[in-house]
Amino acid sequence: MFDTILIANRGEIACRVMETAQAIGVRCVAVYSDADAAAKHVAMADMAVHIGGSAPADSYLRGDVIIQAALYTGAQAIHPGYGFLSENPTFVDAVEAAGLVFIGPSADAIRAMGLKDAAKALMVEAGVPVVPGYHGKDQSDDLLAREADKIGYPVLIKAVAGGGGKGMRLVEQASGFAEALASARSEAKTAFGNADVLVEKFVSQPRHIEVQVFGDGNQAVHLFERDCSLQRRHQKVIEEAPAPGMTAQMREAMGQAAVRAAEAIGYKGAGTVEFIVDGSDGLKADGFFFMEMNTRLQVEHPVTEAITGVDLVEWQLRVAAGEDLPKFQEELEIIGHAFEARLYAEDVPKGFLPATGTLTHLAFDPACRADSGVRAGDTISPFYDPMIAKVIVHGPTRDVALARLRQALAQCEVAGTVTNLAFLGALAGHQGFRQGEVDTGLIARDIDALTTPPEIAPRHVALAGMAAMGVIEATPQQGFSLWEPLMQQIVLEWSDTLHTIKAEILCADSQRWHIGDDIVEARRIGGRWQIAGLPAARVAVSGDTITVFDGYGLVFKRIDPLLQAAGAQGDGNLIEAPMPGLVRDVFAKVGQRVNQGDRLAILEAMKMEHSLLAARDGVVAEVLAQAGDQVEAGAALVRLEPEKDAA
Repeated sequence: MFDTILIANRGEIACRVMETAQAIGVRCVAVYSDADAAAKHVAMADMAVHIGGSAPADSYLRGDVIIQAALYTGAQAIHPGYGFLSENPTFVDAVEAAGLVFIGPSADAIRAMGLKDAAKALMVEAGVPVVPGYHGKDQSDDLLAREADKIGYPVLIKAVAGGGGKGMRLVEQASGFAEALASARSEAKTAFGNADVLVEKFVSQPRHIEVQVFGDGNQAVHLFERDCSLQRRHQKVIEEAPAPGMTAQMREAMGQAAVRAAEAIGYKGAGTVEFIVDGSDGLKADGFFFMEMNTRLQVEHPVTEAITGVDLVEWQLRVAAGEDLPKFQEELEIIGHAFEARLYAEDVPKGFLPATGTLTHLAFDPACRADSGVRAGDTISPFYDPMIAKVIVHGPTRDVALARLRQALAQCEVAGTVTNLAFLGALAGHQGFRQGEVDTGLIARDIDALTTPPEIAPRHVALAGMAAMGVIEATPQQGFSLWEPLMQQIVLEWSDTLHTIKAEILCADSQRWHIGDDIVEARRIGGRWQIAGLPAARVAVSGDTITVFDGYGLVFKRIDPLLQAAGAQGDGNLIEAPMPGLVRDVFAKVGQRVNQGDRLAILEAMKMEHSLLAARDGVVAEVLAQAGDQVEAGAALVRLEPEKDAA
């Protein structure tokens, strides 16, 4: 076994690898960028080396600098985590040329699976079923359009390199093919440096089921399947293992197909073979098709660990160090059921835009496993994926595990940034999902119900008022008044609505809150406040912001009436950057007439492209940015003429 490894990654996965490595006595070297100097993974490491600027291209993608850091610190091996350089065969070659061990597959295996078109051809040779489609070298627009016609609509356009939903477009009709192709190529070129695409038949009522494999370079085993069908825009949201509705016959067929795929390329280490499954008539042994192989550890690997009792990172370290596969296929079994939910800093009402912010409070249900790369006080940076944590639960049955997931999400406490927590909670409670009726279109079909804004009750407003006024820990002196109970007034904002509330501090253990026409009684009984007869939720206060941890987090802001804004709200004249990012393209031109919803610019941020649309009909008065500009959140990009002049 190695005595020192370097982890060429950051955030949650770097912390996850360290936990196992340090537990078996292996020292860990972290690398970090300017933005990550005080990050959790740096604090956990035995040693840490600064490798460059905040942007990934200036730090975590600098393979030569990372290799030098490993040599300098005496590491014998490099663990790539996932993302960044984890599936870069040139980096693997360089690691081995430096006399180090790459904790993962060979460069040849990565190359074999790195391009989706070549990988599918290889899988056909190995006897693995594939989706009908075009995977050829000819990338001319006309040929691709003809091939799509042959396959039959709807079709998927997919970048041949990379993954994560980037460079992927669903095309329902031939009339939309050309625009979707151009968009997919642009995003693929930005994300992977390769604009080539393939075209595939879009499977009706598709499910995304993947198989965890592990090889030693000669033989491989599978550790059963995971269902990753709950997706939004091809990004996984909640994963589970095993797949609901799976039959023994189909599990055997998929598992053996995945093992054949791994052994066909002499796979070594942890990998995932992803299948698209036709779920229109139940799960059948002839209804699955190879989609791609991820030649690394997956984000969702903890659900496999939960149902098998296997530590996949430990297996990675042992096999990379020259040991045999720790278990034979017949020694592996499924125990219970597990779920993983991906908690992100995202602004759901604004279309799930990635968010930034400093986490002023962060706590998880102690009964769940929470894999996280951040702590309270850390900042969600615009330079990287905005993941806060993976929330993982396990139970003896699917129903029990799902109930535990709902409980774990309800008890997550996050303050300092907006999150997708309420969305995850709505998904975990979705009736169809609870019954195991899952497919990749579920979220899109029910998006309105799943993103319904939370509602507040007078008791929530009262509790926020108590926290804002600092009377939760009321003392006898705070309730003293010579003639009558002490009356105080405060203004709170919630969801753009102002609440002027009044409080009567009756005594240290009793308060009366006037909220509009409602009167809410607050009494402290046995050391805990009861508000409107219900136990008070936990709260966190940071400056003028109060977060009530009920309903997945209700955020109030204390307003100073003297500073209250008197101006009107935005009039739709300005199109602003919703987050820090790079202006990838600008389509608006001065004097151009635009309609509501027209695309005016593209902003690249957090590894995704975001279209900025006209908020109303009008005429472009000014173009305030150009392609290549790096802008901050709120920066004005395009201005329309005032509405009265736009006719």
